[in-house]
Amino acid sequence: MSEKIRAFIAIELNNEVQNSLAKIQNEIKTSGAVVKWVEPKNIHLTLKFLGDIDTDLAAKIKIILEDLVKKHRRFPAVINELGAFPNTRSPRVIWAGIEAGKENAISFANELEDNLSKLGIPKEERAFAPHLTLGRVKSPINRFKLSELLNKNKNISDLNFIADRITFFKSTLTPQGPIYEAIAEVNLKES
Repeated sequence: MSEKIRAFIAIELNNEVQNSLAKIQNEIKTSGAVVKWVEPKNIHLTLKFLGDIDTDLAAKIKIILEDLVKKHRRFPAVINELGAFPNTRSPRVIWAGIEAGKENAISFANELEDNLSKLGIPKEERAFAPHLTLGRVKSPINRFKLSELLNKNKNISDLNFIADRITFFKSTLTPQGPIYEAIAEVNLKES
């Protein structure tokens, strides 16, 4: 009998970009809002959250990823915007947005959705919106100040990275935060 693992598929960021995003988090922290911040080393571009899956399914997902990367080239991406879901007036999730590279990420994510649905993994109901989650708001305390800082810092100096590989992660939840472990890494095609 196979066991269950919590898993997701993502594009990792380099240390330089993670450190720059940490500085942005530190600026927003001055709001005094109650936010569960994502550890900078864990910030990534999620392409598909899988939730709890059987380990038997992991091998099939890896094969899908290996096939998909043969059709998709690595691409430059630029993070240049700060925002919140559902909006900056009532922020629940604080994110950094991608402009350049956005279409590449959407194309890969949509094709991934189609392929995973053939394995019985439900498709997302919402359209894929490429973003990097920086934190989750846990309380309305200091929401006005948080909104003010989000709007003040809305435009990020362009943070560039090359999306060159897709990583299939296992996520183990702990009281100190999640621990991510790569199950598989597959490289996108070079130009």
